[in-house]
Amino acid sequence: MATIGAKRARDADDSDGNASGGNNDAGAGAGASAGAGAGAGAGAAGAGPAPALPAAEVLPLPEQRRPPKIPKTRDSRDRGRRVFVVLEEANLEVIKTNRGFQLLNSDDHLGLHRRLKKDPRDSRPDILHQMLLMLLDSPLNKRGLLQIYIRTKKNVVIEVSPHIRIPRTFKRFAGLMVQLMHKLKIRAADGPKTLLKIVKNPVTRHLPTNCRVIGTSVAGTLVDTHDFVKTLPQNDPLVFIFGAVAHGNAGAPAYAEETIAVSEHPLSGAYALGRLLNAFERCWGIL
Repeated sequence: MATIGAKRARDADDSDGNASGGNNDAGAGAGASAGAGAGAGAGAAGAGPAPALPAAEVLPLPEQRRPPKIPKTRDSRDRGRRVFVVLEEANLEVIKTNRGFQLLNSDDHLGLHRRLKKDPRDSRPDILHQMLLMLLDSPLNKRGLLQIYIRTKKNVVIEVSPHIRIPRTFKRFAGLMVQLMHKLKIRAADGPKTLLKIVKNPVTRHLPTNCRVIGTSVAGTLVDTHDFVKTLPQNDPLVFIFGAVAHGNAGAPAYAEETIAVSEHPLSGAYALGRLLNAFERCWGIL
């Protein structure tokens, strides 16, 4: 029994020694860490306080975020970089039906076209709708460098504000055009700003004087839009004419000084506009 007790005593002494050794190692590590931390702290204290950061500069509103403006005076129209787009011979004819006043179109009034012996291709206000969406959604318009005018087949001239948000659906767009033809102007719901209004003829009185007026047609001189835009005056207003029709040569009226083709293939009006707008945006660095 005495031998067994002595052996247990020796085992207990060995385990105490191992525990003490582990604690001593941990203590040494902690001491080293503390010493290193103290040294680093001393070094930081010796380097002195960090230099003060400069005060934040209040920057003006970037040009691309400034709201676009319509040139109101002849002087403002004649100076500065701006693209004027005229949409010619748009089909905006209002008719009275059993459901009230509506915008004549080939989808909803095909029977009426047959009775009146009219070509349904001449009643395509949806083409104008697509072209307006393309123009107003463009970065060129959002930068305030685009002004749009519409001339209908009945020689009604409409000025389009760059602030307007054209309805995305054709049905709502048609209702807006009927309202415009009756009231002669459309105001913003939340203020006095005029978004659409009928202005005096001819359309040329609203365009810049002594500027290049360029028509578009598949029969015009074929150009690469990106190269062509670089040859134009970069700080003067420019006028481009596009036909808002399904067929014909409406984009080359008599007041156009020259006529170009943006592709060797017939394109929709919206796509042809997209090619031209993209060329100006690339040339002028508008992203």
